[in-house]
Amino acid sequence: MVLAGCAGDKSILDPAGQAARDVALVWWVMLTFFTIVFIGVIALWLYAFKRKHHERTAAQERKIARRWIIGGGILLPVFSVSALLMFGIPAGKRMLPLPLSEPPEVIEVIGHQWWWEVRYPGAENGEVVTSNQLIMPAGEPVDFHVTSADVIHAFWIPRLGGKIDMLPGRVNVIRLEADEPGVYGAQCAEFCGAQHAHMDLYVEAVEREEFDAWLADRQEERLAELAVADDEFAQARETFTSTCAACHSVAGLSTSNIGPDLSDIGARPMLGTGVLPMEEGAIQYWLENHQTLKPSNKMPSHNYMDTATLESLGAWLETLTP
Repeated sequence: MVLAGCAGDKSILDPAGQAARDVALVWWVMLTFFTIVFIGVIALWLYAFKRKHHERTAAQERKIARRWIIGGGILLPVFSVSALLMFGIPAGKRMLPLPLSEPPEVIEVIGHQWWWEVRYPGAENGEVVTSNQLIMPAGEPVDFHVTSADVIHAFWIPRLGGKIDMLPGRVNVIRLEADEPGVYGAQCAEFCGAQHAHMDLYVEAVEREEFDAWLADRQEERLAELAVADDEFAQARETFTSTCAACHSVAGLSTSNIGPDLSDIGARPMLGTGVLPMEEGAIQYWLENHQTLKPSNKMPSHNYMDTATLESLGAWLETLTP
């Protein structure tokens, strides 16, 4: 039970990048120092109970008091804080967006109540936008430009490095790198409302070639063709444009950004930022029960739509897979 937090997709003690290793090192140093101090305090506490009482003069008492003030009140804090800064400052510096010989990939992440908007401004043929999933190249530094659209959130991929606040009206930058391809858990780390716990972010690091192909598949022209490719779902598209398009964007049909962009929703691994796995029928189930699955989310109820309409709408959205 004690060791349960030492592994897993959100454990800082299972680092998968240099920044995360730096954070883990600082943590181990702090734990070691705390353990030494704790044992020392307990030992002194026990000694104080067992030692024999000695009569001392006022001068002797003042001398002993000065030793404790200088040793425990000045030297110990100065030494401990200096030691932690020696480890902490270099760790923090390596996560700063300092100039590199080749500019790193830039990914913009915007926190919402309660979902993630992810933008790729450096895509070759125009900006790529997705939601609740973050695909990044492995083996190279990535600068994450993070902000918030409403309240304070926090961007945190524990196995890749430290967390950083997402503040409305301000862009903060953190540099992270994944050693190798893999899936890494991410979570909002700042309480942001009733559904803070249901604000997971799917993060996957892939090889550069696969990353470039992923971006190419999500160019707006490609997604626009995908949205209208099947005549079977003409009625579903009409339902979307007359209702859902007020808040959601699908390339070629709508451009609203109040809610998550749905242009590639069928390719995402989860719905509701971790509430449901993406599988056949999951979108229809979400549309019917989203206020039960994730209370207080801003999507209005769809109880005015019949089951057949929701089934068709969900089935069409599931086809949006680049």
